[in-house]
Amino acid sequence: MARKYEGKAVGIDLGTTYSCVAVWQEQNSRVEIIHNDQGNRTTPSFVAFTEEQRLVGDAAKNQAAANPQNTVFDAKRLIGRKFSDQVVRDDILLWPFKVVAGINDKPMITVNYKNQEKQLCAEEVSSMILTKMREISETYLGSPVKNAVVTVPAYFSDSQRKATIDASAIAGLNVMRIMNEPTAAAVAYGLDKITNCVGERNIFVFDLGGGTFDVSLLTIKDNVFQVKATAGNTHLGGEDFDNRMVDYFVQEFKRKKKLDISGNPRALRRLRTACERAKRTLSFLVVATVEVDSLFQGIDFSSSINRAKFEEMNMDLFDECTKIVESCLIDAKMDKSKVDDVVLVGGSSRIPKVQQLLQEFFKGKELCKSINPDEAVAYGAAVQAALLCEDVKNVPKLVLQDVTPLSLGRSIVGDIMSVVIPRNTCIPVKKTRPYVTIEDNQSSSTIAVYEGERTRASDNNFLGSFILSGHTLAPRGLPLDVCFAIDENGILTVSAKEKCSGKMNEITISNHKERMSAEEIKKLIKEAESYRVEDMKFLRKAEAVNALDHYIYKMRNALKKKDINLKLSSQKIRKIESAITVATNMLDEDHHHNDSHVLENHLKELKIEFDYIIAKTI
Repeated sequence: MARKYEGKAVGIDLGTTYSCVAVWQEQNSRVEIIHNDQGNRTTPSFVAFTEEQRLVGDAAKNQAAANPQNTVFDAKRLIGRKFSDQVVRDDILLWPFKVVAGINDKPMITVNYKNQEKQLCAEEVSSMILTKMREISETYLGSPVKNAVVTVPAYFSDSQRKATIDASAIAGLNVMRIMNEPTAAAVAYGLDKITNCVGERNIFVFDLGGGTFDVSLLTIKDNVFQVKATAGNTHLGGEDFDNRMVDYFVQEFKRKKKLDISGNPRALRRLRTACERAKRTLSFLVVATVEVDSLFQGIDFSSSINRAKFEEMNMDLFDECTKIVESCLIDAKMDKSKVDDVVLVGGSSRIPKVQQLLQEFFKGKELCKSINPDEAVAYGAAVQAALLCEDVKNVPKLVLQDVTPLSLGRSIVGDIMSVVIPRNTCIPVKKTRPYVTIEDNQSSSTIAVYEGERTRASDNNFLGSFILSGHTLAPRGLPLDVCFAIDENGILTVSAKEKCSGKMNEITISNHKERMSAEEIKKLIKEAESYRVEDMKFLRKAEAVNALDHYIYKMRNALKKKDINLKLSSQKIRKIESAITVATNMLDEDHHHNDSHVLENHLKELKIEFDYIIAKTI
């Protein structure tokens, strides 16, 4: 049963480019999107530092062109990542502010604040934005706000989720729940559907924001929102479209004026602002102008871009969105014709070409635009926050069932990935799988935890490991139970127990562990598809090695039995010992080139020759 919280609670959409906060209003039985001190319902996710002060939100973004090196944005693209991540290295080339490697390869943002150099981690920057959202809600409600449901992309890794929780704690917020953005948007859309819905209704949420892209397929039945599958890319969004446009106009300026502005942060910031404006204009007009007074060395810049050119320069990114949509439906094992509603969320979902491709994919189905794409995620988070508060009345009684985006398991003999929780399993979930020791008198076992879709464990992402020691000394085959538990926030805990002694140990995968990035998740799934044949070959050989090794073990045990030794001639015993030696040599590292069919055939021959002896020992 979900824990209930006291006091006011809000829902916060912590976005890459804009953030939004909402609250459930009991008196009106509806969600209220809270406007900020500028009267805007969304707040830029910007933090700026000057010689005198720190600015957050609109004030920070408004001075970005004059102070680009000390205006920080895109913290969401850094949170929970390593400096060495390729996506981070690529982004650094585009940012006007400086990012360096800190302790444990943590990316640190360097700014000048009050004439002193200061280094900030992404959690700190995000906490400043979250603090701003908390203050906005407190001003509106007239009382302190401590509890919040904070949303993250569905494809955020465990380390990114933990880092978001840390940022919330720094901001003085108690995170009641980390909620996936597409699920929150589905709640916003489906709230009025549950009263009119007869039977099941399948909702596909297409969430293309400023910096992330998520899709989820949910089924609504009665008051239950069940996620069937999710897919996405936490490094694809409106800012990538902006980057393409900025580069296009940098080259145009260079061609026309023979000047390169790519190394001037101030000029690039002003150009980017103009490009962002032009991108929005192209959502309702076919041509947009880009004008910047005194862009560089006193030279004015004026140009235009049409919708066709914008679509051409971003078509590969639009196609990537379509592929992710298709993969989500494949994972859910659902035909596109079974989808009842396609819901658009995120500011970038307004782009006409994106809508056209999506509508074509769903065979002309009308897209649902009845909810505000900028506010839907915060809306759903506010509903979830109200559900978790014990003294909030008139809230629709909803049941939300989310999923885990990647398979989770452990490495077993032969470097095989033994999956305990398959991808797209509903969470929270707790699954236990039995294992056994692999050696006689084994005193301990190492539990190495991985996430991914590859058959070979080492090809997946290593999350962490621990040792279960103090085993009862016994022949191989001593039973162990390994339990994987994922909570409502998607945080993983793995425990192991040896049945005979009752000894236990566990590990909670946290953000200091080498959790993977969402970009790596996407890469692993793609690799799993392209290397499917190679994986199957590896699995077959590993199983053959394990089967042959197990049979050798049984043959050796058979020879130790006195009654068997008495019944066998010395010639027969020598033959068995010779067969054990040959088979053992086949498993040695020097003979790892043996194909699976060679090992399988040898095992068959051994069984034909010696199965009757093995049977007598049982």
